[in-house]
Amino acid sequence: MDVLVARIGKPHGIRGEVTVQLFTDAPEDRFEPGETFRVEGAAVTELTVVKARWNKDILIVGFEQVADRNQAETLRGAQLFIDTTGAPDDDDDAWYEHELVGLDARVDGASVGKVTALRTMAVQDLLVVELADGHEAFVPFVSSIVPEVDPAAGFVTIVPPAGLLDLNTPGSNQAPDDGDDIARDAAAGDAPTDTPADASAESPAESPADSGPGGTRD
Repeated sequence: MDVLVARIGKPHGIRGEVTVQLFTDAPEDRFEPGETFRVEGAAVTELTVVKARWNKDILIVGFEQVADRNQAETLRGAQLFIDTTGAPDDDDDAWYEHELVGLDARVDGASVGKVTALRTMAVQDLLVVELADGHEAFVPFVSSIVPEVDPAAGFVTIVPPAGLLDLNTPGSNQAPDDGDDIARDAAAGDAPTDTPADASAESPAESPADSGPGGTRD
């Protein structure tokens, strides 16, 4: 299974380095020199890491195939993937997005919707759940709210704080645009929370994201 690790941003400097938007919580491992990515959205099909360094909270990467700023500019928006087939899973309480999408979301044993995405946020990971009425709910992916994840059986169990599943429905006074408000509220104590999961960027719904792996509940 190919998993999205990062999206290339703008060039940095004149020597071909680029910024990257991360979809992994293990960037130091993923961007070690010699690591090779499959590329989508650019003329090149593979990129090999030569160096990677942090500029504050932004990762800057140099690739073997990119020598100057002009070449780096052609990579803007390209997506970097790794093949996770056969990769060891050292965390029994962590999942890739593709393992979660499609799972039945259950409350007290009854189905309330389907998991459609995992968003890795700055505060904590969020499960995006499409409810039976077609609206989305953003569920903090922490063990106090999602105590059971069973991909083999095809479901997750949610213990939602009062009103959580109604936050993004018509008529609600709290309808966040992208889930950030829910994550901040949970962290502030408006909803039960655990230690924020390791994550560095949001995960787009269109591709499986590698957050090292996927979501981690603390």
